[in-house]
Amino acid sequence: MGFIASLHELASAERKFYCKLCNIKTQIIHPLLELESLSSALGQVALGLLQTLVGQFSLLRHLTGQHAASLTSNLRRGRDVKSLLILDHADIFLESYHEYCSILGNFQVMGGFQSLTKPSLDIFGKSPELLQRLAECSEENPAMADLLVTLFGLPTCHLHEYGRLLLKLATCFEVCSDDYQRLQDSCSKFEALALQLKRKRKEAEYTFHFWKSFPGKMTDSLRKPHRRLICESSNKALTLQNAGRFSVNWFILFSDALVHAQFSTHHVFPLATLWVEPIPEENTGLYGLKVITPEETFTLLACSPMEKAKWLRSINQAVDQALNGAGQDTASVSSGTGQKLEPPISRTASYTFYKDGRLKEATYEGRWLAGKPNGRGVLKWPDGRIYTGAFKNGLEDGFGEFVAPNKTLNKNDHYEGHWKDGKMHGLGTYRYASGEVYDGSFQDGMRHGHGMLRSGKLNTSSPSVFIGQWLQDKKTGYGVFDDITKGEKYMGMWQDHLRQGTGVVVTQFGLYYEGVFKDNKMMGTGILLSEDDTTYEGEFSDDWTLNGKGVLTMANGDYLDGSFSGEWGSGLKVTGSYFKPHLFDTDKEKTHAVKLGRLCVCAEDKWQAVFEECWSQLGCEAPGQGENWKAWENIAVALTTSRRHIQHSPELLSRTHSRTLESLEVIPQHVGPITMERYHTIRLYLIKACDTPLHPLGRLLETLVAVYRMTYVGVGANRRLLPQAVNEIKSYLCRIFQIVRFLFQDLPEEGGVIPEPTTNIQDKTEPDSTDAPLDSPKPSRVVSSSALLLPVLLPRLYPPLFTLYALDKEREDDVYWECVLRLNKQPDLALLAFLGVQQKFWPVSIPASMPALGEKQQVLSSTKDVCFASAVETLQQIRIRNLGSEVSLIEDLMDPCVQHGEHGIMFTTLKACYYQIQHEKIT
Repeated sequence: MGFIASLHELASAERKFYCKLCNIKTQIIHPLLELESLSSALGQVALGLLQTLVGQFSLLRHLTGQHAASLTSNLRRGRDVKSLLILDHADIFLESYHEYCSILGNFQVMGGFQSLTKPSLDIFGKSPELLQRLAECSEENPAMADLLVTLFGLPTCHLHEYGRLLLKLATCFEVCSDDYQRLQDSCSKFEALALQLKRKRKEAEYTFHFWKSFPGKMTDSLRKPHRRLICESSNKALTLQNAGRFSVNWFILFSDALVHAQFSTHHVFPLATLWVEPIPEENTGLYGLKVITPEETFTLLACSPMEKAKWLRSINQAVDQALNGAGQDTASVSSGTGQKLEPPISRTASYTFYKDGRLKEATYEGRWLAGKPNGRGVLKWPDGRIYTGAFKNGLEDGFGEFVAPNKTLNKNDHYEGHWKDGKMHGLGTYRYASGEVYDGSFQDGMRHGHGMLRSGKLNTSSPSVFIGQWLQDKKTGYGVFDDITKGEKYMGMWQDHLRQGTGVVVTQFGLYYEGVFKDNKMMGTGILLSEDDTTYEGEFSDDWTLNGKGVLTMANGDYLDGSFSGEWGSGLKVTGSYFKPHLFDTDKEKTHAVKLGRLCVCAEDKWQAVFEECWSQLGCEAPGQGENWKAWENIAVALTTSRRHIQHSPELLSRTHSRTLESLEVIPQHVGPITMERYHTIRLYLIKACDTPLHPLGRLLETLVAVYRMTYVGVGANRRLLPQAVNEIKSYLCRIFQIVRFLFQDLPEEGGVIPEPTTNIQDKTEPDSTDAPLDSPKPSRVVSSSALLLPVLLPRLYPPLFTLYALDKEREDDVYWECVLRLNKQPDLALLAFLGVQQKFWPVSIPASMPALGEKQQVLSSTKDVCFASAVETLQQIRIRNLGSEVSLIEDLMDPCVQHGEHGIMFTTLKACYYQIQHEKIT
């Protein structure tokens, strides 16, 4: 019976409350909103808040009406706890009341009820009995503003009624029952919200009275609807350290900011980006608090330890609440009670910089640490520049992307790469609005080190590619420039964007020049060769322009010695002597041979920036100058960082690749003299390292392959460049071997020996034994850069290198191949006879008829047939189209330590066969 009575009471209370809300809306709110002078009386902000408040009021009225109807229906039907709307949808009730109270507080803070006083008096007259009756106010002559506050605050009082009636319903059930627990939980929620909203109303009232008494014109700029006062220092409890004697410093702590007000100015410090630390009193004897903000750091002095503790707690709690959202309830910061809260030193927040400097008016959103951007974030400038990436100690540091608008071209510059101390530093790619793309190293915001600049595209007016060394944003040092428009490629020295020093130029028409450049022109001594071997060696004054003394040698050996002027290919003026050395035998000594390679950049001076970059990654300022352990540490860090970076993109990292990286992160340990087992471990490590560009050695190899192909592919595929291409590979081997020996310091130097493991009985023979044989050389492995590194390097460089060999040996290979095809047409027996093979080694066949009596039968030799078949197969395999090119390549790059062994003999035989076939005549 008690349960039904309580339900009746709840339904009745809800119907009465609904009727009251309807009366307030029709008799008070509607007349106010219809008043024409309302807008001018309230102002734009307060009017907007009132309209929002009325909307939320209507929502509460509608919710109450639905609830009342549901309760009435429930009494007629089920009379069951489970069908109560207030239990099933408690969150909707709680959120609606919380939202209403927040808007009500905002309206009160902005002085809305004071502004409504005059319009209300105009409508309801000076005797507002209607308002008093609806507000249930028993006071005599209450102020109009107070009546309005009470009237609009009625819904918050109804929460207590919900709590009381739900508790009354709960007492109708057993304490251990589910229904009791549900009702009790809901009752607790409504009571807790009622307490919280009561506290919020007090905060709003406290803030409103503060604004009423706040002096000066700063009220308009500081007064915000959501802003609540926490505490202020008008009682001189808090002062600024080192402030002037006559200065006024007033500190006001709001729910979202700390305000420092002076005579006529004030500064607002948002709490989300404010840190406060207590200063130890032992050192100074002062009760100080250090306040850190993104652009200012200052010290506040309290008048007593209690005041210091109060402000420290108040600021920390306000910061914590600002970070976690104002919706979360915390202990009253002005009460002096509650647990001490310390907001995180590292946090996520947004801030707009105001001081002059590169960040003026820029907005940063991301991670912070003690007043400075630290971690991942986004920095946006008003002019459209945007940086997205890592920060450290307030500056761009780590990997990031930068976009800068180019107003002239109406496009964006875009950089993606590494940063240090707020500038582009390390590897990166910069895409210019003009269409140029730079991919390489940066230092202090400038292109510096090794890099490649691509200008234009194949279908544009001036496509070109430069790859080489940069110094403070300018091409300086060795570099290769491919001018696709002209069909020319330059390989040589640069200074301040100009060709300066020695260099080589090759063209698509087969011209080859090596010599001196000055101010971007061929100027000084040089050698020029045309496709038909016509050669000029002498002075130049401009590109392809002869000017001065020189020697012009024809393809047939004739030459002109004298003074030349004019552009190559468009008529030359010559003053000099003409020689024809082959006319008489006595003149053969006068032949003029030109030696190439004297006026080009030597291999050791090429790509120095690439190797310097690798040494730098290993922690060395110069080649070989550094600590071995530090180099290994840097490798491990680089691999770990790269692996973490790539893990966010699983498609970039296969499972095998991931395992390879993990194995490379382990530093190889070894103690004692080097063994063959250790040598093989090093070799396998190098193979793995060179297979991943995330490893410094892999990155080095990848870059070297790129520059080599850039040099010797396309127009660079010129046969006269072959010696330079070979020397370049040998230089790579030498310089990489230096790095390998720095990492593996137990590895012998070039030509050093590692003893092979042996189990020979002779080794166990006692030294004093008379039966001991003479000392024989023990098996050993000679260490060389070729043996260790060429198997890794050559497959990557083989295509452009072999093309050069094929071009150089084209005539010899054509002669050889013609001879091979001619020999191939001969029958087997004719070839055997021609080669002078004895008949006993020829293949044996069974005669058609049986031999006559007394004749000696020929024996079938299966062994000879097998040998013959093997020999034929071998000959078929060595039918290589460009055998001369292959022979020359092997000869140039063969490891010196195998030249006099078994492999050397085999190679000499192959080479001899090649020359023999070319000069053989078949009759």
